[in-house]
Amino acid sequence: MINKIKPHLIQFLFMLIGLEIIAISINFFFAPQKVAVGGATGIAILLETAFNWNVSVVLLSINVALLILAYFMLDRSTTKKIMMGSFILPLFLAITPQINVVEDRLLAVIVGGAVFAVGISILYRIDASSGGTTVPPMILKKYFNIKPASSLLVIDAIVCIFNIFVSGIEAFILAIFSLVITYFIMNYIETGLDRKKVLYVMSTEVGLNKLKEDINANVDRGFTIFDAKGGYSGEDKEMLMIIVENQNYQQMLNKVHEIDPNAFIIVYNIAEVHGANLSGIE
Repeated sequence: MINKIKPHLIQFLFMLIGLEIIAISINFFFAPQKVAVGGATGIAILLETAFNWNVSVVLLSINVALLILAYFMLDRSTTKKIMMGSFILPLFLAITPQINVVEDRLLAVIVGGAVFAVGISILYRIDASSGGTTVPPMILKKYFNIKPASSLLVIDAIVCIFNIFVSGIEAFILAIFSLVITYFIMNYIETGLDRKKVLYVMSTEVGLNKLKEDINANVDRGFTIFDAKGGYSGEDKEMLMIIVENQNYQQMLNKVHEIDPNAFIIVYNIAEVHGANLSGIE
């Protein structure tokens, strides 16, 4: 019983951490600078700026309205998934003080966008949600088969545009800039932080044999051999796939060029490697 509860407890703790990080990004960076970067939190910031309404109260009202909509238009499991975040995030916004920690607006949205991306990525990793404007894209996906990413981008863009009327054109530009920062950081986090490079190498038989000997002499490297055929010559050849850590890439590239300056090399960036360590890929 305890073993079943523990994973759920850990997931819940990570959800709390992710939601608090989002609350910090809003109350420390976006709200004090009056920059709305999209979503329900962006709408709350706009209404606070325009009418001095409390951000957490506005966000809670929006989330409750969208939860009711989700209850009638989405399945129960999806509604339950977004329910917890919909109530906890407004609570965290209420208890987290709103402090202007960075005076410069550009620096504030850069840091805020990065912090926001970390919080959202944590939620995505555990398949959780902060509620809000994630609901309409789910509904549009279910009934009209519109991609959630596309509809969410449109919603965020509309919220960003309203910055022009509430806080001015500068706030609008900063909001768009922050969205771009958030997108790239989220993409980097979600596709893995442990980046590596994979090299595909074709060389002469002598060159490949020397390269194999060199790789086998290093315990932190491994390789896989593929059978290949030259498109022009029609000759059967071998091609090596070598995976290396980023910091070892240039050393590996130099070694290949040292053995065979005319070696044919293709290099790809990869996010993660599962199922074996680098010395075990053979």
